[in-house]
Order: sequence, then structure tokens, then C-alpha cells
Amino acid sequence: MSEEKTVAAPFPGVFYRRPDPESPPFVNVGDVVEAGTVVGLIEVMKMFQEIQAGASGHVTAVLVENEQAVDAGQTLLTVE
Repeated sequence: MSEEKTVAAPFPGVFYRRPDPESPPFVNVGDVVEAGTVVGLIEVMKMFQEIQAGASGHVTAVLVENEQAVDAGQTLLTVE
């Protein structure tokens, strides 16, 4: 069985699951990601920072909704 890894917010801000309102989410549960796959964006003071998976595997859970405020260290999603 694979080890579950978490992707956490590196800083507080607003989490975006999609690059723009008309686009599909960066990732969904069941998607396969690589360590460098962009899984979302966090916006702070009108600056958008890409959030990467950090590990390869399948996305097992997305724990944050689109446009939800997040805290530093908060788990955004899990990868196994």
C-alpha cells in the first residue's frame, strides 16, 4: 500500500482550484499527478502563486473548495 502524502498551503491566502472561471479544475480526485504538477493557485494581495503536488501518485482527496480562504500549513489535498 502506498503512503498518503499531503499538499499543504505554504502561506495564507485564497485557494483557487482552476486557472480561471471557465476552465476545469487543475486536478480532481483520481487524477494522476507528478511532483511538479500544478494543483492550484493561492492568491495573496493580487499575486497568484502556483501550488505543486510535491509527490507523484493519485489524488485521493481535495479538501478545499474553489475560492476558499486557507491558512499556512492547511492541507489542500492528499496524494497516494
